[in-house]
Amino acid sequence: MQRGFEIVNYEKRKTTGTIKLPTRATATSAGYDFYSPVNAMLVPGKPTIFWTDIKAFMQHNEVLQLHVRSSMGKVPIILANGTGIIDADYYSNPDNDGNIGIMLLNLSNHLYEIKQGDRIAQGVFLPFLTADDEVKTERTGGFGST
Repeated sequence: MQRGFEIVNYEKRKTTGTIKLPTRATATSAGYDFYSPVNAMLVPGKPTIFWTDIKAFMQHNEVLQLHVRSSMGKVPIILANGTGIIDADYYSNPDNDGNIGIMLLNLSNHLYEIKQGDRIAQGVFLPFLTADDEVKTERTGGFGST
């Protein structure tokens, strides 16, 4: 298989919630919807991380970009880091087995409720190019390690 999603190993899971693999809404959707495994309240101004207990596999020259769902922009809810970048070598890393964390930030003045199963982000697989004189190193950890 060239790219896709799996549930992380049981001992590396961060939640006891229901895990649902990302899906595309239609045959021409670019993004795979990520679902919240838990109920949560987003407090204004406070980042909240959702561990999906999902890992992504892809080719060495591909990346999975995470974006907030456009429907959440009217609240406004954003990804705390703008755009999430999941590298191919994040898959099955020893720290957390490649568990994808999605950190949301509520920019409104009101609490925002996320329910288990709500779509909270979308991921898009993309190819990327590298420079000729790049330095090659090995991944040494998990979330935010590089």
